[in-house]
Amino acid sequence: MKVTWLTQAGLLFENDRLTVLVDPYLSDSLGDRCERKRRRIPVDESFFEVEPDVILITHSHIDHLDPATLDVFLKRGGKEITVLAGGSAYERLTELGYEHNLVRLVPHSVWSEGGVTFYSVKAEHSETEAVGFILDDGEKTYYVSGDTLYNFDVIDDCLDLVEDGVDYAFLPINGKGNNMNAKDAADFAYEIGAKCAVPIHYGLVDDVDPDDFDFDDRMIISPYETVEL
Repeated sequence: MKVTWLTQAGLLFENDRLTVLVDPYLSDSLGDRCERKRRRIPVDESFFEVEPDVILITHSHIDHLDPATLDVFLKRGGKEITVLAGGSAYERLTELGYEHNLVRLVPHSVWSEGGVTFYSVKAEHSETEAVGFILDDGEKTYYVSGDTLYNFDVIDDCLDLVEDGVDYAFLPINGKGNNMNAKDAADFAYEIGAKCAVPIHYGLVDDVDPDDFDFDDRMIISPYETVEL
């Protein structure tokens, strides 16, 4: 699976059968709302050319569910896209009138498409209906926590699905807005048995240093860098 970090919590997963976007935030909406949160990493508009088969939205905060970004993918016509979303995010997507296959997922829901199985898991965040996702392509597992705190119920959810630990975990480290900081995220990665952990959700509107993420088998991916995992 090829994976690209799209800054903040945005990720792009691609194989020869499926293209999956997660929490894409490629506009300046957050900066427009608050000058002190002005985007520190420029938008790479080339990713607006991506044609996703599936979009995952963990929750409704604007840096995860950004209408300006989603309009590009969901209002340009063409193929139907499956959009998997947590409860409040699903409601927001419905309000926005997107005419695609919108699917509301709660923790422990399962969706299969294009040879990939998507499991939704609990997240502990200020939005109570936030979820994370585990992607299983039949060879490896990829856990995207979404915004979450270190929480034993979240850990148990992951281990219930992948008893031996996920292959790759993508975890927030900014330590603001009910998110794990780098220390808690590293401890969390050990608890879920991650074979490799990737820090995300930093650097766009803050100066958090990914080197503070002290996990033995970490991988630091640069913004818009594509790696084969």
